[in-house]
Amino acid sequence: MNEQSFRFFSFEGKTRILHLSWMAFFISFLVWFNHAPLMAAIREQFGLSNAEVNTLLLLNVALTIPARILIGMLVDNLGPRTVYSLVLVLSGIFCLAFALSTTFEQLAITRFLLGFVGAGFVVGIRLISEWYPARELGLAEGIYGGWGNFGAAFAGISLPALALVFGGDDGWRCAVGTTGIISILYAGVFYMMVTDTPKGSTYFKPKKGGAMEVTSKGDFVLYLVMNLPLFIALALIVWKLGPAKLNMLGETTTYVLYSVIAAMMAMQFLRIWQVNGHVFSKPVPEFDRYPFKQVALLNLTYMASFGSELAVVSMLPLYFLDTFEISPVLAGMLGGSFALMNLVGRPGGGYVADRYGRKLTIMLTMAGIAIGYLLMGQINSSWPLVLAVGLVLFCSVFVQAGCGAVYASVPLVKRRLTGQVAGMAGAYGNVGGVVFLLVLSLVSPAMFFVVLGIVALANMLLVGIFMDEPSPQTSEVMPDGSVRMIEVS
Repeated sequence: MNEQSFRFFSFEGKTRILHLSWMAFFISFLVWFNHAPLMAAIREQFGLSNAEVNTLLLLNVALTIPARILIGMLVDNLGPRTVYSLVLVLSGIFCLAFALSTTFEQLAITRFLLGFVGAGFVVGIRLISEWYPARELGLAEGIYGGWGNFGAAFAGISLPALALVFGGDDGWRCAVGTTGIISILYAGVFYMMVTDTPKGSTYFKPKKGGAMEVTSKGDFVLYLVMNLPLFIALALIVWKLGPAKLNMLGETTTYVLYSVIAAMMAMQFLRIWQVNGHVFSKPVPEFDRYPFKQVALLNLTYMASFGSELAVVSMLPLYFLDTFEISPVLAGMLGGSFALMNLVGRPGGGYVADRYGRKLTIMLTMAGIAIGYLLMGQINSSWPLVLAVGLVLFCSVFVQAGCGAVYASVPLVKRRLTGQVAGMAGAYGNVGGVVFLLVLSLVSPAMFFVVLGIVALANMLLVGIFMDEPSPQTSEVMPDGSVRMIEVS
């Protein structure tokens, strides 16, 4: 990698796009996780039970599952500039509605809608891949993902203090509402200052929309199988909220939602056949093929890394508050520390993947994640607080590096499908968040961390056995603005 070609301290060309993109992602995550560090105040004001708190945590990640798939398709067809601007505006509106809620039902509905903002991440993955060559892509995507993800940590650090500045019982409302206003204003900035590609470059679009293209019979079957967990995760949320568990939904509503999910799955499978049924009658040319197993493995890796981060970030402030004798403000700040390592972890994971290979980097990060979570399962109130926080930061470095390694690989799977590959991997991150939060509701926090460690260990073995190192050949922007397939050393 040519170190001089990567200029971070600049606001021109591709570096300007990088900075504008990570800021959009930062604001997205600031909005998405603005409730976590303020949950103690929200719980007190509304008199929420533990079941209702768990409901809000689940709803916060529910909509992001289908939204990331949808946004991945939209960005491949409409372009990042339009789609990200729309995401930011809608998210700001939903955020303001959450801040103005007066009942638990309003909190639940608006928190569910706010899951939409988590889909914004997918947009930047495609945008960055249009501006950066493969030899710099891991680092660029890592900076985008890492500095953007820091929005969750910044929420934990800043929003409790901001709520205190506003003061009163409604201080949390003002803090949350402020993030919504920022999101709406930045949507205008992003739309005015970003272009989808460098001047003269072609924005490659899928041949067909509505489902990802696959290139063999085996990949067709695997694609169907990998879609199942997306709908199962939604059904699990409904089950958890229904009469069998939390009883937040009536029996009739529960069955209606099950029917809607089943109809969505049937429509998706039909569309997959419409887009890819031809592989059973006419082979795809060799030059246009790609192995879908790469997508499946990246999905599972992101579930083990980002999926666990979603669950941990959501529960960590209350975990610190209940385990150690500290103030709610300090608990929020310490809980946000898990996402703090995004600043260096994701760029570091992407950079190492660029230099030493995607497969090796993913395996090493999975090993680090497994060790970190298994050790976190041993934390209790007798531990020194500083040691517990240090272990959290250690684990977080590997979690963020794993995310960076995944998205260093995503744009190298198939150029014109980058948004959809990113969307599916991102959706699996949310599947992980849902599944792991459900696990948390069924077991102790200590066992919850042990489960996360075992999942990471299993994923490391799968990657070691089945993953191929991504091809170094990719579409790159040439000095004259044309796009050409070249080998990247």
